[in-house]
Amino acid sequence: MTDYRLPAIETVPNLSTPERAAILDHLFEPSIPLHTLSVQLLHENPFPTYQDMIARIGMQLTELSESTSTSDTEWLEKILGAHPRLGEKRVDSAQSRKEQAQLNAGGTTEELELKKLNDEYEKTFPNLKYVVFVNGRSRQEIMAEMQSRIVRADVRAERLEAIKVMFTTLESAPHRAVLILRPGYV
Repeated sequence: MTDYRLPAIETVPNLSTPERAAILDHLFEPSIPLHTLSVQLLHENPFPTYQDMIARIGMQLTELSESTSTSDTEWLEKILGAHPRLGEKRVDSAQSRKEQAQLNAGGTTEELELKKLNDEYEKTFPNLKYVVFVNGRSRQEIMAEMQSRIVRADVRAERLEAIKVMFTTLESAPHRAVLILRPGYV
């Protein structure tokens, strides 16, 4: 997907379902549950900018996170779970490979520690993967943050944190847009 170019925003509602799904895969992690949630939105709603479109998708995810429905929570977790495991060697999306490349450059001891933290995180928060804005931060700094979130043990806060991270501007990826979630979530 490194050569992928987003189509002009005004053409999005008229694109085919697979083309709209490709837009979602480019902006986020590839996720069939996200396709199910948002592909129709891209067809039914013309957006003036990609930022506006992404903001609306962020609202969809935030609404799922605020829902008391178990099925909504499960659906959200499937979307958030599409994110690769931190430090994973095999990553599907080109964007995640780039974002995580520095995490795979550490020594074996740190690699084992990161694997242990991933296991602990996923035990504390079943169905979630640790999602973090890497952006040049060291493996040690990220692992310390991960440990603090494990200790916090607040699954609702983790879901909101994952949504927030999905919509944070990535300086290393200017093709991804900025999203401002509802006040209090960013």
